[in-house]
Amino acid sequence: MSDSNGAVRLGDSIERMLSAGRLLLWILLPLMIAALYGMFIHAPTERVMGEVQRLFYFHMGSAVAAFAAFFLVFAAGSIYLWKGSMIWDRVALSSVECGILFTSIVLATGPVWARPVWNTWLPLGDPRVMTTLVLWLIFVAYLILRASLPEGEKKYRICAVYGIIGFLDVPIVFMSIRWWRTIHPVIISGEGLALEGGMKTALFLAVGSSLALLTVLVLLRASILLLGDVLFQLDNGFPGDCEK
Repeated sequence: MSDSNGAVRLGDSIERMLSAGRLLLWILLPLMIAALYGMFIHAPTERVMGEVQRLFYFHMGSAVAAFAAFFLVFAAGSIYLWKGSMIWDRVALSSVECGILFTSIVLATGPVWARPVWNTWLPLGDPRVMTTLVLWLIFVAYLILRASLPEGEKKYRICAVYGIIGFLDVPIVFMSIRWWRTIHPVIISGEGLALEGGMKTALFLAVGSSLALLTVLVLLRASILLLGDVLFQLDNGFPGDCEK
């Protein structure tokens, strides 16, 4: 396969990703409006926490999106190790960046929500805070590792393995409030969601819009990275197989 043919095939993949991203934007915009309506108008004011409880919808939506992003890292890394396609490596990198973004929102909104409710910022020793911070640091380290390695298949394989192992902290974060003592409330249990009807609707809309936003961001970011690969391929040859 010539470099030009490889660039054309990769360009077709980019076009499909951009088309999917544009389609999802038409879904995302009304979904975000509905989510904001649900958070601030439809959902009732919590009797004990008051208006500050509305931060919960941003907090929970971002947490679910972060978990989904790191699952994409796991899945894309696994597919890369199987097929060797650089497209999946770029999807994994894009998912790491988006996962760090959403995890940062989680870490920022948690203490703001906790301070007026429990009269304390969430302490660093809290199991949920610690495991979430470790998750954030794991994938920040992924970016540092990636930047320190020379380009090539060995780098992509190392990063894929690292991302797969890093995902193992996600179930630990989820289970931390069940395994250890913490001030963080348990919202999801065997009995379902511990929320009133209007709050459930607002939460579902918040989670749905966060997942849609994550998908759009990953598609756009991966497309940008792949466009750079097209230019590299045309100038220097491609360091991997883009067709797989």
